[in-house]
Amino acid sequence: MIHDSLQHQGMRRKLVEEVARKGISSEPVLQALSKVPRHLFMESGFVKFAYRDQAFPIGAGQTISQPYTVAFQSQLLQVEPKQKILEVGTGSGYQAAVLLEMGAQVFTIERQRELYIKVQQLLPPMGYHPRFFFGDGYKGLPTYGPFDGIIVTAGAPFIPEDLKQQLKIGARLVIPVSTGEHQVMTVVERVDENVYDEKQYGLFSFVPLLKGTN
Repeated sequence: MIHDSLQHQGMRRKLVEEVARKGISSEPVLQALSKVPRHLFMESGFVKFAYRDQAFPIGAGQTISQPYTVAFQSQLLQVEPKQKILEVGTGSGYQAAVLLEMGAQVFTIERQRELYIKVQQLLPPMGYHPRFFFGDGYKGLPTYGPFDGIIVTAGAPFIPEDLKQQLKIGARLVIPVSTGEHQVMTVVERVDENVYDEKQYGLFSFVPLLKGTN
């Protein structure tokens, strides 16, 4: 039984209003945030803070991203219903749930076995059914590509070539790229077979994107 009270729904509405005030204008993104019960993705000690616009620990040295950051990345991705989206870094599963609410087909990859197992038990009872994969996010999922969009939810020291190659022509990769303490939100659009357009959208703070599996 999924516990999502009227109080939770009211708190979500306030969170959506706050995120919109901060500049998120995409109606599909705001609608998705209003539907996903973030409190169900939190560690028990942080549940009462679920609808604050903050990141919180989820175990395995990882975090559930700040809702504004989730919304910002989702807006940059420009998701259309039925598009095939690769998410690198499943984490809590919250970002995947938002993308699913936007109508995407989500393929999500996680390198931390603890989180990979946990999220598979968490999402389906809520009605969210992405394709789950355990592996190295730097390599993506070449067998299942190319993708209509790729979103990376950890700070990478560089833009992985494998991920660029898994974009369809006209598709976008949204990735935070490290500059040291912070990351620059970067959008890479595949313009042609060997031509990529790159734009940057401000500083954010993410856990690092690690290689291999754990």
